[in-house]
Amino acid sequence: MENRLPTSDKDFVESLIPQRFPFVMVHEITEYSESHLISGFEIREDNLFIQDGVFQASGMIEHQAQSVALHTGYQYFLLGKDAPTGYIGAIKSFEAEILPKTGDHLASEITILNEVMGVTLVDIVTRLNGKVIAKSQMKTAVK
Repeated sequence: MENRLPTSDKDFVESLIPQRFPFVMVHEITEYSESHLISGFEIREDNLFIQDGVFQASGMIEHQAQSVALHTGYQYFLLGKDAPTGYIGAIKSFEAEILPKTGDHLASEITILNEVMGVTLVDIVTRLNGKVIAKSQMKTAVK
């Protein structure tokens, strides 16, 4: 597989994360660097976290965590290695201004603040139509 960004190739994106349908909450990578990634996600009607047409906060957190996993998975892809399994170690903060609806397209930007011995501290900002709708800071760990 070529290393071309942006990409919304479903099979490629899903190969970079451990989650599988129906639990996939990322659909594309638009930017990547060692300390940064922007992911995209279109909220569909059949999503597990939809309630009355609204994507719930738990889904937002999962989307943000999978964006971090996508960064790690892409990093491993560039090294020619299989993507590791990761976990949310701690959520230091999470704020949502609004909850998106079915059909909305999210863009989440992750910034790696610190990475030590498989534990990564990240800031995550999620936007809808360019407007910040959620922010969090979390620690993730790889197995």
